[in-house]
Amino acid sequence: MTENPGGDPSFEARLQAARGKQGLDTPPRKSGDPGDLGTSPWGIGLRVGVELVAAMVVAVAIGYGLDRLFGTLPILTAVFVPLGGAAGILNVWRLFAPKPTGPAAGTGTGQSIPGRKVPGQASARDTQGGG
Repeated sequence: MTENPGGDPSFEARLQAARGKQGLDTPPRKSGDPGDLGTSPWGIGLRVGVELVAAMVVAVAIGYGLDRLFGTLPILTAVFVPLGGAAGILNVWRLFAPKPTGPAAGTGTGQSIPGRKVPGQASARDTQGGG
């Protein structure tokens, strides 16, 4: 029995496509790349600063605009400033939160909520034949 040393070309093409789709064939980036600013300490610090400032600017603008619209100048600005600060801190929290890995990475915590039917998952009542 002789085998083709190169393997099945259709299999190789499918394997290459699947590896590319999963991101397994992308070459590792060098640390000196200009696009690597996002993982350097300067890049992370810049992003944290931009997230906080942007959230505060948007909150102050919304509060001031609503105050001008309704004629309640300091009240809504004072309400939206803490909301903007909280939004900025939440964005920074999301930036530094650990990323989920494993089979349940795309489904939140990977835990089901009691009493909630998940599509494709049989409940205990379904498997016991109950109606």
